[in-house]
Amino acid sequence: MKRTKQSDQAKHLYSRATFGVHYSEFEKLSDMSVRKAVRRLFEQAEADDPLTEVTELLQRPPREDNPTEEEIKDYLRRRNEQERSVNIAWMRRLAETKAPLLEKMTLFWHGHFACRMNDGYYLQQLNNVQRKNALGNFRTLLLEVAKAPAMLSFLNNQQNKKGHPNENFARELMELFTLGRGHYTENDIKQSARAFTGWQYKGKTGEFFYNVRQHDTDTKTFFEKTGNFSGEDIIDMILAKKQTAYFISEKIYKFFVNDSPDPGHVKELADVFYKSGYEVKPLVEKMFTSEWFYDQKNVGNKIKSPVELLTGLNRQFSIRYENPAVLLQLQRSMGQALFYPPNVAGWPGGQNWIDSSSLLTRMKLPSLLLNGGVIDTGGKADPEDEAFIAAAKRQQLKVERRVKTQPGWDIFLKDIPSDVKLSELAYFLIAGDPERHSLNSIGTGSIRSMVLQLLSTPEYQLC
Repeated sequence: MKRTKQSDQAKHLYSRATFGVHYSEFEKLSDMSVRKAVRRLFEQAEADDPLTEVTELLQRPPREDNPTEEEIKDYLRRRNEQERSVNIAWMRRLAETKAPLLEKMTLFWHGHFACRMNDGYYLQQLNNVQRKNALGNFRTLLLEVAKAPAMLSFLNNQQNKKGHPNENFARELMELFTLGRGHYTENDIKQSARAFTGWQYKGKTGEFFYNVRQHDTDTKTFFEKTGNFSGEDIIDMILAKKQTAYFISEKIYKFFVNDSPDPGHVKELADVFYKSGYEVKPLVEKMFTSEWFYDQKNVGNKIKSPVELLTGLNRQFSIRYENPAVLLQLQRSMGQALFYPPNVAGWPGGQNWIDSSSLLTRMKLPSLLLNGGVIDTGGKADPEDEAFIAAAKRQQLKVERRVKTQPGWDIFLKDIPSDVKLSELAYFLIAGDPERHSLNSIGTGSIRSMVLQLLSTPEYQLC
């Protein structure tokens, strides 16, 4: 594969905007201009099929019926089954989707509007709201999220009633979803909470409804303006502040570009976002077509999230799992389980993905999934790696019992030239410039052997 400026740009674009590409696809992309490649991603993203794994609401046994211990156990079993099902369904979608940019943006909004709830149907519904609006209008997305049963329940707006306002949703709306800290007052929170009173959902159907009897119709003062404001009014007043456009743009920049934002670049994005009326697509298009997106300082510098790491391997090698529930175990062991954010702020990301516990799992993941838990030691091992390799060998039998996979090596290898060089494989698999990294510890041999060794390097943890 001939390395060119276009191939460098295509490689970086697809490592950030998607979860990686197959070798044959990468060769085609290497001849495309950035604008054509970005346009291709948006065209693919027009397919927004919702998840449909969980088909019915989870009904809790009525308290007044004094449910038996068996009925309670059955409810908990069905609840846990639903939560596993929606997690596995999305992981499968991430691995197989033909609209990778759409799913990557859905993953971003999943962390931005972090939510936990013991009902897989409502979690799936919220996920579909985020997918449907992932590249659409932010105001529409924000309103639909605010009215989703999962968020109404998680942030206690279901209990937000006239005379007894609950401030949880109003606070997080401004602190985490739109403005960021320091751009509102405590009184703004109190007043806006009153505007959202009566926003509820029907427990038996999950349908949103505006409970007029529970809504506070008295005058409210918000952002130094006074009126009988509704929840929609509050959202519009928040969006009128350009700080909201800047806050969202900065967060998207951190997710796709660099953990350390460039204020000038973020302002460029915020200007486009604000002037478009909060359309997400123009913002993302501006980001991916800007020259600074491809600057060396922004290439190969981000640590893959656990879901990105796992999805990249699943897509690249068409991995099938004998017991798909192990996907949830792998996510938890690395610190990011879909639909299980640590709190309302979501996952902190960046260097927080790496600690002494998760690093071992991350480093052995490729071998775990592609080689039966065996780390290929055909190459030279650095001294500091020897203990890791020895520990992994001791765990081999235990690992094989827990994780049984069927990797599609044939699918992966059919497009790779039989005479491919180690440097070419490194260029394809490792983010950034492989010449910046030492390949001395990688032994030449079969393609499969070289691939496994490259995937087990620290550099593969980056995108």
